[in-house]
Parts: sequence; structure tokens; C-alpha cells
Amino acid sequence: MNHHSYFDRGTRSVECCIIGTGGFGRSFLAQGLVVPGLSVRVAVDRESGIAAESLRSVGVAAGEIRECADAAEALTAWGDGAFIAAGDFAVVADLPVSIVVEATGAPEVGARHARIAIEKGRHVALVSKEVDSVVGPGLAAMAREKGVIVSPVDGDQPSLLIGLITWAEVLGLEIVAAGKSSEYDFVYDREAGTMSVDGRVTAVPEFAGLERLGDADCAGMVARRAAATAMLPQRAVPDLCEMTLVANACGMMPDRPDLHCPIARIDEVATILCETAEGGILSRPGVLDVFHCLRAPGEVSFAGGVFVVVRCLHDETWDLLRGKGHLVSRTGSTAMIYIPRHLLGMEAATTIFEIALRGVSSGAAEPGHHVDLVAHADRDFPAGSTLAMGGHHHSIEGVSSRMVPGAPLDAQAPAPFYIASNRILARDVRAGEPIRMSDLVLDTESELLRLRAEQDRRFARERLSA
Repeated sequence: MNHHSYFDRGTRSVECCIIGTGGFGRSFLAQGLVVPGLSVRVAVDRESGIAAESLRSVGVAAGEIRECADAAEALTAWGDGAFIAAGDFAVVADLPVSIVVEATGAPEVGARHARIAIEKGRHVALVSKEVDSVVGPGLAAMAREKGVIVSPVDGDQPSLLIGLITWAEVLGLEIVAAGKSSEYDFVYDREAGTMSVDGRVTAVPEFAGLERLGDADCAGMVARRAAATAMLPQRAVPDLCEMTLVANACGMMPDRPDLHCPIARIDEVATILCETAEGGILSRPGVLDVFHCLRAPGEVSFAGGVFVVVRCLHDETWDLLRGKGHLVSRTGSTAMIYIPRHLLGMEAATTIFEIALRGVSSGAAEPGHHVDLVAHADRDFPAGSTLAMGGHHHSIEGVSSRMVPGAPLDAQAPAPFYIASNRILARDVRAGEPIRMSDLVLDTESELLRLRAEQDRRFARERLSA
């Protein structure tokens, strides 16, 4: 595909507002200075000073930036061609931008930003997967009614994986499994007997001899590797969250609610993530999963990329492709096709141009409510506990997540993970139990809850009319 033809910008320029100037936001701001046809001169964060500093950090001269405290100041700055920094989206919501890029990662405020943008007739590039996992299908439907688009964003794994899955489907390839590598590799130093994950170096004496799958039984090797590294985290909420977005876009489901998440070398994925009848670990084909990229120091990383495992249906073709270096399983029945990258805001312009120039989402045209990401207690919690969400991964200590079939929320329904976040427990919850909606002290003013109730009503109507 010739991207210049597909994204024929001509003399047009797409005006964007970025909300949330963390890692993704800053990389997007930087691209706004170099991508022809992309203009990003409105930045919003918790404080206008944070947004202004982010603009300066990517090379915008201080004299070109105006911190605006109200809509009138913002409108004047816009007319003067200045870069605008604000501490509240409401200050800039009426500026004539085409697309609002929501990248706060904050469930409540992100939901508010998306709703306001849609009501103002703006497209939304929804980077905040926390919002998308709870109300993404509803926001997309709301946007369609307003004649605008809500889309996942290239540069993050959900959009990239949706692209790879749909590419494979267009080519008639049978998908056995699809997914991504976890954000951080498992780097095994055989001589030192250590495993390094996200800068944490841990002695793993029992991992010796488990470096390569060889002819070993897949399920047994996966279990032994997991046991030998049990002190390291092997399920991450963000990974399951991103697979939830893909499930709702593509209609694919996980093989198990917490995923298999095997530790595997890149050349082992096609062998491990296939059906048990083919020697793998899956109970059925066509599922979503995540793997931890196992490698030695200095070996190539999967870099948080995405993959599909496909069925090898024509032996001669796949023998040829194996000879060219493609990763075919040891039985020859499956192969992995992959994209070893996700470039954050550096890559987001393709989504911006898809929305603004072609009028389509980088995700599904009409995402469904197939899966909910729900909260699961890993330890006992007494009533009155606060499920504080924090850290880089927006996790809750002692709470993991599960991917379950999407359903309307009632008192006994498992609570979506990011509805449970930062809530107080109304009653005791025991280890091993889902955290249910009735277990939470809920805020009736919650934007996220209101939008989720509307999504539930919308999809209930659709189910009745189907």
C-alpha cells in the first residue's frame, strides 16, 4: 500500500488537541512539529504549566506558548497562531480543532473529555484504554449519531493488532491466535542465572535448562517456566485491557479469562499458541493471548509488538516461506506473522489521517460489547478498603483482572476494573472472588458510570431488536 496515495493530504492540515502530555502525549506533540499536514498546537494537562513544559520539551519556543485560563484567552491565542497550554479541556473545547486525542489514562476524566468532545462535534482518538475498556463501544455509537468518529490509535497495540488481524482476514488466512508481547521482555542471563524484567533483576536458579523449547511438551515447558519465575509478575492489567479492546473490535475471545501468558521465545510462539491437538496449549482456535518475550541479553526484542498465528494450509508455500526465515511451528501446521514495534505518538498520525481524511476509524466501524475487563480480588479486602489505582500501569495492589463475556451491569455483576478503581469497598471481599458492583460504594455523579449505563441500555436495545 502506498501511504501517500491512501493519505492524500494535498494542502490540508488536520488540527488536533492532545489531552494528557505524558509519554504518549509528548511523542505526539513532537510529531506534530514534523509530520506534513498534522498540527498539534493545543495541549491540556492537569495544570497549564505541565502542558506548557511539555510543549517546550519537544522544541516549541517559550515565546510561542500561551497558558490560557479561560475560553476567551484560548480563542485569542488561537487566532494569533500561538501554541496553547491549558489545565482544563473546557478552556479549549470550543476551539476549531478536528480531533481530540484523549491520552490521560484516567478513567473518570478521560470519559468526561470524550463525552464533551463528541458533544462538541469533534472526533476522538481514544488513547486511554482504561476508558475504552469500560465504555468504548458506547462512545463509538454515540459518536456515530453525532456524525463523528471515536477510534483507537495507531502506535498502541490494540489498533496495530486490529490492523494485523483484519489484514490476515482480508487475505483469507485462518487465525489460530492473535495478540501481543507483554510490555517488558523476560531477559535470561544464563551465566549469571538471573532474569531481568523492567529493570528488576532476579535470581532464577530453577530456570536453568528451560531456555529453549526444543522437543519438550509445550504445556509442561510453559508450566515449568512459570513456576521458575513465580516471583515475577506474569499477568499485567494493561495487557488484558488492550486485548479487551481488540475483542470488542474484532469479536475474538480469550481462551481463558486471565489469558495463558506463556513465557516464550519469538520462534516458539507458533508452536505454543496453537491447539492442544497440534501440540500447543490452546483449547480452541481463533483466540486472543499475550506472551512474554524470552530472550538472552543482546538478542532482538519483540518490542511490545503484535502477532497473528495462522494455519499453514499449503505445504509448498509454507516450506518456501520457512526457507525465507518466516517463523513456522515445529510441526509445520502453524506460523507466526508479526509486527515487532509500537511507536506510541510517533505513529498516531496514521489514525489522525484515517479519521480526518478518509472518515474511518483505525478500529472497527461499529465495535461491539463482547468482553468486559473485570476486577478480581487476589487477597482478602475488608469493608472500607480503598481500591487505589496508581503507578505506571494504573494497577490496584492485590487486584488482578479477567476478561469475561460483556454484559449489562447489575448489583451482582463483576465490576469493570476501571469502575472499581479508586472506589471504597462497601463490604468484605475474599481472595479469589470477583469484586462485584454491589461491593463498591458508588458515586452517583460518576461520568464513567453514567456512560456505562447508557452503553448497557443501547446494547440491550440492539440485542432485543436482533
